Amino acid sequence: MIEIKETTLADIKHIQRLWADEEVMRFIVPGGVHETDEAMQQWFRWSVSNRPLSNHFSIYEDGNYCGEASYELDKAHGSAALDIKLFPFARGRGIAAKALSHVIEEAFRNGAECVWVDPHPQNEKALALYEGLGFRQKDMPDHVIALGEDPAFYVYLELCK
Repeated sequence: MIEIKETTLADIKHIQRLWADEEVMRFIVPGGVHETDEAMQQWFRWSVSNRPLSNHFSIYEDGNYCGEASYELDKAHGSAALDIKLFPFARGRGIAAKALSHVIEEAFRNGAECVWVDPHPQNEKALALYEGLGFRQKDMPDHVIALGEDPAFYVYLELCK
C-alpha cells in the first residue's frame, strides 16, 4: 500500500539519505547533497512554518520510505513549483504518478491555478511521467526564470486546472 503523508520530524533521516543518493540526484546535483543533521532540522522547521503555501510529503510503500514530493506556491502568479524524488527501487511502479497526483491536488486546493516542473532534458523517465499526467511543454515564464531557473538547461512543463 502506498502512503503519501505530510513530512514529520521522524522522516528527516530518510530525506537526508535520499538527498545524498548520487543516483537520485544525478540530474539535479551530481554527487548528491550532503546536509548535516542540524541543517536538516532547520530545513524541516522552515518547511513546516510555510504550510500551506508550500508543503513536503514523504512517500512510503508498505512501510518502506520511497521518496519525497513537494509543492511551493507562488500566490502572485497563481502557480506552484512541484518536485519529486524517488529511490531507484521505487521507480517504474506507479508510485511517482500517485504521489504527484496527490501533490497537484494539494497545490490546487491551496490556491494554485497551474503547477509546473522543470526537469533536465535528459531525464526521459521524468518527462514521460509528467506528460502522462497531462503536463505540456511551454516557454519558461519570466517569473520562473527570476527564481534562478534556466531555460537553456531545463524543460518547463505546466499543468493548469
